[in-house]
Amino acid sequence: MDEALLRSLIPGVLAVLVRRGADFAAAEDAVQDALVEAVRVWPADPPRDPKGWLVTVAWRRFLDATRSDAARRRREDRVDEEPAPGPVPTSDDTLRLYFLCAHPSLTPASAVALTLRAVGGLTTRQIARAYLVPEATMAQRISRAKRTVSGVRLDRPGDVATVLRVLYLVFNEGYSGDLDLAAEAIRLTRQLAAAIDHPEVAGLLALMLLHHARRAARTAADGSLVPLAEQDRGRWDTAAIAEGVAILQGALARDRLGEYQAQAAIAALHADAPAAEETDWVQIVEWYDELVRLTDSPVVRLNRAVAVGEADGPRAGLAALAELDDAAPGSSGGAHPVPRRTAVAAYLHERDGDPATAARLYAEAAREAPNLAERDHLTRQAARLNSLRGH
Repeated sequence: MDEALLRSLIPGVLAVLVRRGADFAAAEDAVQDALVEAVRVWPADPPRDPKGWLVTVAWRRFLDATRSDAARRRREDRVDEEPAPGPVPTSDDTLRLYFLCAHPSLTPASAVALTLRAVGGLTTRQIARAYLVPEATMAQRISRAKRTVSGVRLDRPGDVATVLRVLYLVFNEGYSGDLDLAAEAIRLTRQLAAAIDHPEVAGLLALMLLHHARRAARTAADGSLVPLAEQDRGRWDTAAIAEGVAILQGALARDRLGEYQAQAAIAALHADAPAAEETDWVQIVEWYDELVRLTDSPVVRLNRAVAVGEADGPRAGLAALAELDDAAPGSSGGAHPVPRRTAVAAYLHERDGDPATAARLYAEAAREAPNLAERDHLTRQAARLNSLRGH
């Protein structure tokens, strides 16, 4: 089975059912049933038109479920008129489905969660991890969101800012390596940029391209993380960097700065440096100041402390770090990134000539790390410093 093909077909199939009149929750259930049937049937008898096959099977599952419902008599005029068999339009409905999931009646958090589940294909557990909440809590949130959008027409657009947050979270989930959704997020953002003349859409596309350009250099042959300063810049995708910078310049020229443009500007400054030691950290700090003004996110303030440490020295970075609040929910940044804060403190203490404190903090950050790759990287940093101290 080609799981990537199945994942790519889900949004279009779901959108077709909703456009035909199925409510959102029932449509998703029917699509899931069709996917199970595809896994059973396709290996021995692959269809010539996979999307058409899924639409046909999912629609029949929806009709069967609807006819068995107590409200059958009220719906029979609609469900008895099954569309005639034939090719399914090849137009991509995915973006329209994103806008449905970003409907104004949903909170931004619910809209993101629903889209990741229904369109992105992430599991409830993965989404819960992204939000740092229990899986049961996220399952309830998604169920409520599905009930809210049930019956909403597909042609009612949602909020652009929410769609951008959705796309960025999908990209980050893919970029982490847990699920390869980064390329799909870029594809959808390209479509959105072509359909909507909005500088923040362009800013997000530029940001994705600039981050994605470094993807090949982010991990070593053994799968371990490679910090930005240690990456082989010869492995960066120069074509993607050039495209991202050009898109960003066009967006900034419109003088309507937003958080994605500011983030992309920081990524562009990293990409522009031939070597890590040539990075323009002073200008990066200035862009982080803009981001703090725009978002006041604890994550942004944490990243700014790193930049200050590079621009003005590690003690200045530690002073900026000390200004951050202790772990607590943030108004715009979610839960405070405690493990990353500890890792940043370790890095700055190491640069300040205090390897003992740095080793202890690296080990502490490793114990709190959200994934195996980060834990292994932080553990190696602690071991490296302890080994140096032993000599």
